[in-house]
Amino acid sequence: MGETETADGTGGTGAIGSAGDAGRAEGPVPVPAPSHRDASLRRLAVRGGRALAGLAIGALTALAGLLAAVPAGLALLTVLALPGARRAVLRPLTAVGARVARAELRRLETFCGIVPPAGYSPADALRYTLYRIPLGLLGGMVLALMATGLFWFLVGLLGWFVILVDYPLEAIGTGLLGAFLLVLTAQGVYGTVLLEAGLVRRVLGPGPHAALRRRIDELATSRSEVVDAVDEERRRIERDLHDGVQQQLVALGILLGRARRSTDPERAGRLLRQAQEENRRALAELREVAWRVHPAVLDEAGLSVALESVAERSPLPVDLGYDDGGRPPARRAATVLYFVVSEAVTNVVKHADATRIRVRVHRAGSGNGNDGGGGGTFGLLVEDDGRGGADPAGGGLTGLARRVAALDGRFAVHSPPGGPTTITAELPCA
Repeated sequence: MGETETADGTGGTGAIGSAGDAGRAEGPVPVPAPSHRDASLRRLAVRGGRALAGLAIGALTALAGLLAAVPAGLALLTVLALPGARRAVLRPLTAVGARVARAELRRLETFCGIVPPAGYSPADALRYTLYRIPLGLLGGMVLALMATGLFWFLVGLLGWFVILVDYPLEAIGTGLLGAFLLVLTAQGVYGTVLLEAGLVRRVLGPGPHAALRRRIDELATSRSEVVDAVDEERRRIERDLHDGVQQQLVALGILLGRARRSTDPERAGRLLRQAQEENRRALAELREVAWRVHPAVLDEAGLSVALESVAERSPLPVDLGYDDGGRPPARRAATVLYFVVSEAVTNVVKHADATRIRVRVHRAGSGNGNDGGGGGTFGLLVEDDGRGGADPAGGGLTGLARRVAALDGRFAVHSPPGGPTTITAELPCA
């Protein structure tokens, strides 16, 4: 019997968190705690400071790029009519452009949180290096205006409170002008970061046709993997029925036949008791196979109750946490989450030599649907304290990865030798 932190049966919100309960509470909207506001302000200040640093570095690199681009452009212009010489000049320029583009993408990822694209050609990298020069200089101008606004704001502030003011209206006007420039340039910093992200996406990201081809390839691969996963599941059910239930039913028939032919009432009674026990084991095996196919409780009571059943049937203690934020997952996502948890727990019991299992299912992000749709994702974590060394390329884990990939989800296994083993999955809610 597993030790479970079970759901309370109201809205599918279980042991972890109670966001859904807070959302259903009546009365005025609760005001965030001061510590939460402080944390949000700190995060905003850190993000703003990092963006300022990123734009400052980008302005310097853009200035350096401008100084380097002028002679390079002149050299290219002189050999423009000569194909061989043009290629000889373009080759080193393209190599330098690729290095500069990589450095710029690292800067944007580090300071501005812009995720770089997966792949791009050297020619695109050179174009991006050239195109971003005016954008980098624009960022430098925004920072210069911000510094100017800060200067005039401080002049007005100090003039009013520190220095003896002969012209108070001028001091107030100077401070207000500085504050206006600060607000305006703060918006400019945000807009420049968006322009940087747009330039990366436009020049280095895949075009509409390339993105469509990539999506078609992903769907074709996903469909093939789903077919393989379903076929593997069918073969496993057939093995379970053939090697388990069928053999037990054969043994049951033999016991009943021997009991019927026996002339000794005591021996016949003993054989009937054995047959009854065999019948009980066959029914248990049949219920186990039915659970692996698709548990009825998943449709009748939802994912939280189905996971509780998995925890209760496990011979190892299972620490289960479930929080769907009051919005249960759609049927397909719930089915995949259930099978990942069920198979992962089964694998731990059979192979991991563990003493406990921890399962966490939670909803992240926003969503506005009540039918299991909406935005956001469902995160899943299954962790054990076993010996580790699980092979992600093994048949069982590969099948789980295929199920998750079929819904555009992500699946990962971390299992170093000696443990622990951690399985994570993320599924889109919609």
